[in-house]
Amino acid sequence: MKKILITLTILIINFIISNPSYAIKIGLLTQVDQAGIGTNVAGRMIDVNTNKTVCIADAMKGYVLVPYKNEIAIRKDGHFYGLGTSAIVLRPDKEGYVSTKGKWYHGKLLIKNIGGKLTVINDIELEDYIKGVVPSEMPPSWEFEALKAQAIAARSFALANLGKQSKYGYDLKDNTEDQAYGGASAETNITNKAVVETHGLVLTYDMKIISAYYSASAGGMTSTSTSVWGGYTPYLQSVPSFDDNVAKKGHGVGMSQHGANNLAKQGYNAYQILQYFYQNVKFAKLSTES
Repeated sequence: MKKILITLTILIINFIISNPSYAIKIGLLTQVDQAGIGTNVAGRMIDVNTNKTVCIADAMKGYVLVPYKNEIAIRKDGHFYGLGTSAIVLRPDKEGYVSTKGKWYHGKLLIKNIGGKLTVINDIELEDYIKGVVPSEMPPSWEFEALKAQAIAARSFALANLGKQSKYGYDLKDNTEDQAYGGASAETNITNKAVVETHGLVLTYDMKIISAYYSASAGGMTSTSTSVWGGYTPYLQSVPSFDDNVAKKGHGVGMSQHGANNLAKQGYNAYQILQYFYQNVKFAKLSTES
């Protein structure tokens, strides 16, 4: 494998976007006929419109919700009861997790009846979201510096694409149409460490957070955004992807995940890896100011 030379420049700046709390809404279920939900500790379902509790949720008990006319109904003891609202939030009463799709998640669940179908959204803090993305997008057994690079790329992609799925009422989907996200159920100690060690770090170009596209492998050479989607993106140029032994999988734009792992094996750190795959970018640290 040919050695590459990377000049490292890290500029840590306070970067403020229009979402200072850095919360994000992730679509878990969209336009479904029913949804199973629950909490691992005692919790409650709250009417979004009135902020009043409409149902107590017992710990480790599953509940089935269905759309009913313009409202949401819940099944209890074999019968369905209307909750008197078209949108509820399920939250734990103390620190804990919420559940749907057979997985556990940090944050809260927002359930809406939209057009006679249910949409289930995970309302979550950004860093907790990234903890569920990294092990879903990259094997936790890979090199630690590659995992850190993945965390920064995923965080950058998420913030650059806030509102991408706004027509459904959330920011991003939980699958590879945006980023794979397995919630707290997917977390591992090593990938959580990668997220913590890169807390708040994002990639920027011309003082804007970039949409840090990545794919599993590029087959030897990454693709430009122009060749794949049209439109010129200055930081997404074609470079050797250092994954020649892996067939191309994905769009091939931006960081090759296999390439990142191979570079990490050669001794390159996360920042060098990212500056190689995304040209002329700078690193910024999200501001904690409101």
